Amino acid sequence: MQFQETNIREVRDSVVKLISDDWALVTAGNQEKWNTMTVSWGGLGELWGKDVAFIFIRPQRYTYEFIERENYFTMSFFGGEQKKALSLCGSKSGRDIDKAKEAGLTPFFVGPAVAIEEAKLVLVCRKLAFQDINPAGFIDSSIDPSCYAAKDYHRMYVGAIERVLVKK
Repeated sequence: MQFQETNIREVRDSVVKLISDDWALVTAGNQEKWNTMTVSWGGLGELWGKDVAFIFIRPQRYTYEFIERENYFTMSFFGGEQKKALSLCGSKSGRDIDKAKEAGLTPFFVGPAVAIEEAKLVLVCRKLAFQDINPAGFIDSSIDPSCYAAKDYHRMYVGAIERVLVKK
């Protein structure tokens, strides 16, 4: 494996660019069964005295059942060079195809978590909390019709960042 551990505070990449522009893969499961999906919504920060990542997953996504079942998830960042693979992972379901094989991605296991070897940065996160998005809290009235026409509201997960791995 070509990763070295670092502190999240040593990562100098723009989090907004990594998530919004370059996208990331969120992966959850175990060595027997796992799934990954592309995310472009989320963030990093500090909450409850911990360094955290927060992600959003709709209940109908296959990865949802893995996130619900497991205590860990990873966020794998690629820097934009894997957009074709990430596009496949965001548009196809792991229920129907082997996304890793189809996208040319390789899983590796970090303790109880599954990550993607082709990434340049991996965050290993332990779930702390979740909260279902409630449209009653939308102040901007354009959010519901533009993002939730099907009323399929995301669940937000907050994970403590326990390990940060960067490609050597």
